[in-house]
Parts: sequence; structure tokens; C-alpha cells
Amino acid sequence: MSYTDEDPIPAELRFSWIKEIFKDRPKIKPAMIKDDFDDEQLDLPTRTVKWSEVIRRTYPPIDILFSSELYGEPFAKNLGIMHQPFDLERKGYPVSATLIRKNAFNFWDFIPPVVRPYFVKKICIYGPESTGKSTLAIKLADRYKTEYVPEVAREFITSNEFTVDDIIAIAEAHYKRIQEKLKTANKILICDTDVITTQIYCRHYLNIVPDILYEIETIVKYDKYFLMDVDVAWIADGLRDLRHRRDHMMKVFRDELIQRGIQFITVRGDYAQREDMISNEIDRILS
Repeated sequence: MSYTDEDPIPAELRFSWIKEIFKDRPKIKPAMIKDDFDDEQLDLPTRTVKWSEVIRRTYPPIDILFSSELYGEPFAKNLGIMHQPFDLERKGYPVSATLIRKNAFNFWDFIPPVVRPYFVKKICIYGPESTGKSTLAIKLADRYKTEYVPEVAREFITSNEFTVDDIIAIAEAHYKRIQEKLKTANKILICDTDVITTQIYCRHYLNIVPDILYEIETIVKYDKYFLMDVDVAWIADGLRDLRHRRDHMMKVFRDELIQRGIQFITVRGDYAQREDMISNEIDRILS
């Protein structure tokens, strides 16, 4: 695998994908080389002369070159070896790295499972309590035949009596769940809340936010935020206790996004209207 410092996807990440794909094929030995020797201003035969010199110095003797690129023939000739071309017109496999980077969803079936998480779009259903987030996350995941990450706080606490350690455990569990679900998500991953939500409630109830919550925030980035408004009925569930502060909490949630410069779509209306609004935007993302 060749790479440059300007590659859109980090070289080490790409190389880790290759090693994972061939981990059970011991006879295949992945190798990586920095491409700091090419000159795209030259014609292909001249360019491949330099390639050949570098390859000879770097790797053991080569017997045959397989390629589906126009450079294959002059490259092999300069190496003094046989060239075995395949699918030059890209009819058998009508795909390329460039096309995938341009619109991965159009070529999803060609992308190895280990690579797909990189291209998955993370959708955050965000906002104050009792606005339909959890139900919507489940319905959207079913609608798009994909995975969703639940509000894991409910797996850890049964009341609003909790500690900073509880909060840290919730944040870490949510982060781990995202990483797990990304592996099997189908183009999009629906997330019920985020770590900013955890920060808000930690600050509200405990007057403190542990640093690790901000660290997790820098690691996990979402592609689209949907801010759920409080214009639906408040429903008691034994855990919610901010019924009389709904407008205030709505402002808190909105301000957190604005302060960070995060773009979001405010979602209003009944539950069916909310689902339609979010689905329309997801359809746009997928197209």
C-alpha cells in the first residue's frame, strides 16, 4: 500500500484495514510504502521508471504484477516482469477508491466490513427528557435496517441519585456501545443522546463535569444532530423530574450546541411528524 501525507484517509488506518482483511492468510504479507518519489507531471512510462527503482530497492524480487490500471503495463515492463491485467474496463467490479470516497453508500456492497464503520454516518437524537428520543431511535433503526445506540444511562441508574463514578461509567459505556454498533451498522447509526447530554445532567444534578466526558466528546463526532423540542406531552416514567423546567432545559440543550458551533435541526410536532422530518433528512444524507 502506498501513501502520501495528503491522503484523505490516514495511512495507518488504511493499512490496519488491509492487515485485518488478510489476518487469516499468512502467505499474504501486507506492506506499506510512502510515495514521496512520484512525479505526476511526467508521462506514465517515465513515472514508472522511478517506481521500479524504488520497488527494487525496497522489496524482495517480484515475479508478476497484477493490476487493473493503465500504469500496469509500463510498470511491469520497467520491472522486467510479467503483467497480468484484469478487469481494465471495470465491468466486473465497477468501483474505485475515488468513487467510494465520493459516495460510499453507492458502493456499499463493495466495501469490506472492516472498512464500513469509517463511512457510517452517526445520527444523534438529542434533547431534553420526554421528547420521544428513545422511541424514535428504535423506529428509525428499524426503518433503515440498521443499528441504534440506546440511552445507556437507564441501564445504570434507576433514580436521580447518582455519583460522578456512575456518570463516568455511563459515558464510557455509551462510547463503547457506539464503537460496537458501528461495526454492524448499515450506512447510518442512530444514537439516542450523546455525551453532551451526560455532561448537562451531571452539571445539573452534581454541579460538576469530570474531564473524561469532554475527552470522549473530542473522540466521538456526529454527522447530524436533531434537537427534539418540548412541544409534546411530558410523560412520567419514574426517572424524569424536570417537568416544570422543560423550556429552561430546552434552552440549555440548544445553547450547548450553539456554543460548540454544531449545526442542528430542531424537530417539532407530534411523534409521526417528528419521524417524517428526521427520515426526510436521513434520506437526503443517504442519497
